[in-house]
Amino acid sequence: MTKKTVNVSAIIPCYRCSNTIARAVESIDQQSLRPVDVILVDDCSGDGTLNVLLALQERYPQGWIKVIALKKNSGPGEARNAGWEISTQPYVAFLDADDSWHPQKIEVQYCWMMKHPNVDITGHRCVELSVEHKYPVFRIDFFRTHNITKRSLLLGNQLSTRSVMLKREIPHRFQKGKYYAEDYLLWLEIVCTGLSAQKIDLPLAYLYKAPYGEGGLSSQLLKMELGELDTYLRLWRSNKLTSVTYLLLCGWSLLRFLRRFLIVSLRS
Repeated sequence: MTKKTVNVSAIIPCYRCSNTIARAVESIDQQSLRPVDVILVDDCSGDGTLNVLLALQERYPQGWIKVIALKKNSGPGEARNAGWEISTQPYVAFLDADDSWHPQKIEVQYCWMMKHPNVDITGHRCVELSVEHKYPVFRIDFFRTHNITKRSLLLGNQLSTRSVMLKREIPHRFQKGKYYAEDYLLWLEIVCTGLSAQKIDLPLAYLYKAPYGEGGLSSQLLKMELGELDTYLRLWRSNKLTSVTYLLLCGWSLLRFLRRFLIVSLRS
């Protein structure tokens, strides 16, 4: 039976993810309401990832998966931008190649945004999984959301990229050449220009490693911290932050970095 689709494009940046990308795509295929298409962007992996993406394209209905191959490695932000550029649907949702979605993720998030057309970007909670589990069933009309203000977002990134759905028409994009905290900078630019953001209080995405201290970008704590400080610097230079606010945020960021570093050190 053909599943009902909704006006969403799902975008996954792919870099040397041949062991996990099938799980991510399957979680999109298993959605109660499926996106119109899935855009897989190979960020010049240089291994067998592109072949795996092309094989996945053949496995699913024709036209559902689109594959883009970048000619040079440019980072996840530019890979997402490339997918965003060719997307045709009014809403775009992001997923990372080593994560997955709850089967009702699109249904819950898209239907909520349809009922609240004034909201430009939404996210939701994410949880870590280590083993296969039974998915809970959520009532799509019975959950809480909270407004993400400029102040609250400056104090910490509340929008994990794997959770984000936004309007395609938003003019902002991931900054070219920025590899760390590029998502945080984009969310802040969106909110700082007066667009509306909300967070859904349901765990609708899953990661399979700890947020800090294991493989992937999350293992590089110092580079992530420098990326966050660079985000605040860019906002200050563009007159979105006062000098006092900028300095306070840098101090707050460094304190949180030290806390994360201690947690990772104690775990290892």
